[in-house]
Formats: sequence, structure tokens, C-alpha cells
Amino acid sequence: MKKIHLLLIKAFVKPFIATFFVMMFILLMFFLFKWIDDLIGKGFEWYTILELMYYASAANVSMALPLSVLLSSIMTFGTLGENYELVAIKSAGISLQKAMRPLFVVILMLTIASFFFANYMLPKANLKFGSLLYDVRNKKLSFLIKPGVFNNAIPGYAIRVDSKEEDGTLHNIMIYDHRENNGIPKVILAREGKMNKTADGKYLVLYLKNGIQYEEQSSKNGMYNPRQIFTRNRFKETSPRFDMSSFDGNTTDPNAFGNSTPMLNLKGIVKKRDSLTKQLDTMKMQTIANLTSNFKQFNVTKGYTKVKAAPKEIDDVILKSIPNGSRKLALDNANNTVANIMQHVPNWGPRQTDLTGEIIFTTVEYQRKFTLAASCILLFFIGAPLGAIIRKGGMGLPVVVAICFFLVYHIITTVAEKSAREGNLNPIFGMWIAVIVLSPLAAFLTYKATVDSALFDVNYYKQLFVQLFKKKKK
Repeated sequence: MKKIHLLLIKAFVKPFIATFFVMMFILLMFFLFKWIDDLIGKGFEWYTILELMYYASAANVSMALPLSVLLSSIMTFGTLGENYELVAIKSAGISLQKAMRPLFVVILMLTIASFFFANYMLPKANLKFGSLLYDVRNKKLSFLIKPGVFNNAIPGYAIRVDSKEEDGTLHNIMIYDHRENNGIPKVILAREGKMNKTADGKYLVLYLKNGIQYEEQSSKNGMYNPRQIFTRNRFKETSPRFDMSSFDGNTTDPNAFGNSTPMLNLKGIVKKRDSLTKQLDTMKMQTIANLTSNFKQFNVTKGYTKVKAAPKEIDDVILKSIPNGSRKLALDNANNTVANIMQHVPNWGPRQTDLTGEIIFTTVEYQRKFTLAASCILLFFIGAPLGAIIRKGGMGLPVVVAICFFLVYHIITTVAEKSAREGNLNPIFGMWIAVIVLSPLAAFLTYKATVDSALFDVNYYKQLFVQLFKKKKK
């Protein structure tokens, strides 16, 4: 039995390692295709790109690991069936379930490791990846300026150019300087310019030629002033300087992204969900108290009904009871109260929707820590019986079958997760629906493999059709 266990484990581990690294390589290529415009040819150091790919590979484990388990289990039992080794094992009195036990122990160990990875390693990798990607996308202005697109990477400025030559010469430059809080930007237009850094690298200098600068003074206290001063200056050459201290590499603190839900472990997710729930409850109580107090104090109408009908006359007994000199003040106070309520009511609804969505998202991410581990067990019990039934090894038919089943699993998971995040489905049920749906299939395939069913045997179906046609002729 020990020799058979070692044989099965060795037959499983080799294709698992190979398929896992192949899947990781393919997913990393997808990552490069997605971010190639922001990475390649932008002047980044090679180790920065490798570091970014390293952190991105950690996020790809959630997709590569289940697919590798499914594919390697199909290949393992398919190769054993193709070489008649599985027949020899069964002839020795060892059933398929007993043959799967050593691999099931390996899968359990892999499942526990994947859970700890998803709970401890993956949040840290997401944190590093998010902060580094932010720096890569926003900290290299001189390479990110694209023709015809406004660039807002420099705080307080928006820069646009019509064309850019290979030597760095810019044409038809437009710069909006909106650092002031008055809402009126300064505008600089230039026909030609060139971008360079100072010797110490702390400032970015734009050498502009043949341009105009427009500036309008802000009005006092936000009031309209017909005598506002509008200034227009023409220049042949000018060189505005931009502070580059915020563009140094690795300036973003990773902890700034630490409150994001995908970057938290189970303990952090529970803490954040409790905090969001308290905020939602507090907001509801404040809203109800505010509305109740206002309507109790200022509701002077009678005959109110939710049914749409013609409005009834207002009983002005209360107004007549107010002294003549105070009626206008009372009406103004009532109007102000209603205006205050109408001003805040439109903000309560979206805020409540945002908090509810964040609470749902925390529940989804909490369950995701467990679904990664459960998917390994589920896909193993689908892949191992499939390999025993197909009896084909290698990278041909097993790869096609594995991809088909994994696509079914991935599509169900993605659709259910989207529905759960939109509030159309219970988040716990949505994250586990793929396991619930495919578990009966895994049990069915295990039963068919145990009884040596010819479920995917083409010759069996050919003979079945031949017999049916013979019966029809008779």
C-alpha cells in the first residue's frame, strides 16, 4: 500500500507543479497585456516591473491553484487509466476511493495552505501591489504625457499637448493652473515647448516659446464684481517649474491603502464590517430622529394621506392663534425647516446605499477566504473521477475537459458574486453557489468512475446507436 501511495503522489505532484507554473505564466502575460501601456517604454527600472509582477502573481493564485488541481488530477488518473495501471490497482483489491485517499490527504494539506495564504499572505500582497501600481501609474509624469489627453498627475495642474516628437519637443501646449481655491484657473498657451528636469531632479521645467498667459482675479466673498481684472500677457520664452518631490519612487505609504477590504485578513474584515454596521445604524437612528422631531413640531396640516388625491384645505386655526406680529416669523421658520429637511434627505439615501454596498462587499471578501480552499477539494473530486473515466493522459483531451469544467465553475462564481454585490443575492449563498451546484456533479462522477462506467467512451455510444437503428429496422 505504501508503494502505491508513493506512486500516486509522485504521479500527481509532477503535473501539478508543471500546470501551476504554466497557469501562473499565462495569467502574468494577461497582466502584462493589461498594463503594458503604463509599464513598457516609460523609463521604469526592470526590477520595478519584476516587483510589480511578483505582487500580481500572488493575486493570480486564486485562479491558478484550483485550475491546476483540476487539470493535474485529470492528467494523473487519465495517465494511470491509459497505461492500465489503474486496472492493476483495482485488480489488487483496491477501489478507486482507496486509491484517491493519499491524494486526498495531499489536497487537504494544499487546502489548509491555501486558506492561510488567502488570509495572511494575499492581503499583504494586495497592499504592496496597490501602492506600487499607484506609484507606477501616477509618478512618472514626463513619460505619461500623451498627445490629446489632459494629464492631472501634478497636483494643481492639468497639462495637454497636441503632439510630441521623439526628442521630447511638445507642440500646442495648454496648461491649467488651478491651485487657488477660487475656482478660476490660470491658463497658459504655448506653440512649442520642451520638458526637462533640474540637475538635482527636484523640479520639472517646461521651456515654453511663443505663448499667452491668461489670469483673472477672483471676486471678493464670492460676489459678482463688474470691475474684475482680467490680465493677458504675451511671452516669447518662459519656463514654469513644477515641484517633483511627490514624483519620487516609493513615496506612497502602503498603509494608506490598508483599509481597503481586499487588503484585510479575517479579523480586519470583521472589524471593518462591525464599524460599517454601526455607522449605518447610527445614520438610520439620526435620520428617523431628525424627521420625527421636525414633523412633530411643525406639522400643522390636517387630512394627510398617502393616497393620491386632491389636496384638502389647510385649517388655519393655528395660524390665527399666532399673534399678527409673529406669523411671518413662524412661516419663515417653517419654510426653513422644510428646506433643511429637503436639503439633507437626498444625501441620506445614497449614503445608506454606499454603506450597505460596503457591508455586502466585506461579507463577500470574508467568504472568499474559504471558497478558495473549498474549490480545491471540489475540483479534485471532479478531476480524479473524470481522469479515471476518460483514461487519457497528456496535455490533449484532459486540458480541454479541465478548461470546460473550470469555465463553468468560474462563470457561476463570477455571476453569483456580481449579483451578491448588487444586493440581488445573499452574499454568503452567492459565494458558495458554485460549490453547491457542482457538488452533486462531483458525487455523480465519483460514482460512475467507481462502477467503471463508459461515460465518455465514444465506442459505447456508437454501439448504442447501432443497436437502436437495428431495433427500428426490425
